[in-house]
Amino acid sequence: MLLGIIFALIAGALVGLQNIFNSKVNEHAGSWATNVLVLGLGFIASLTLGLIFEGKQLFHLHHMQTWYWFSGAIGVGVVTCVVQGVKRLRPTIAISIVLASQLGFALFLDSVGALGLDPVPFTFKELIGVLIIIGGIIVFKFSGEQETQQSQKAS
Repeated sequence: MLLGIIFALIAGALVGLQNIFNSKVNEHAGSWATNVLVLGLGFIASLTLGLIFEGKQLFHLHHMQTWYWFSGAIGVGVVTCVVQGVKRLRPTIAISIVLASQLGFALFLDSVGALGLDPVPFTFKELIGVLIIIGGIIVFKFSGEQETQQSQKAS
């Protein structure tokens, strides 16, 4: 369990870092070029590391559902939407909303057992947790606006 927590923390840090990089690339290249760069380099890195660590086993896809192959295409939507969100909202707010949306959607998919997941009973504790996170984003967003307005008045 501890190793899972460590990996999740590292993933969160990497996603936050990647989204800032992606938004900076988008300032100079545009959305589609950003997608090509991000996902193309990701493909090259994944293929290289996969071959190094797994060799030919990398290509043994045991009994995988055909529709799982499309998960990479979902990445195009992820990169495009996150880059545009960061561009319009700033990284902290955009990523907070992305994470809350991700958590809410994961809760829904877990609860209904979608996409081959084992259903996990829905409880109001999970709903309250998601709502608290959403409340935190709202407080964070509006308190930041008030501080910005106050600092602009002071200047």
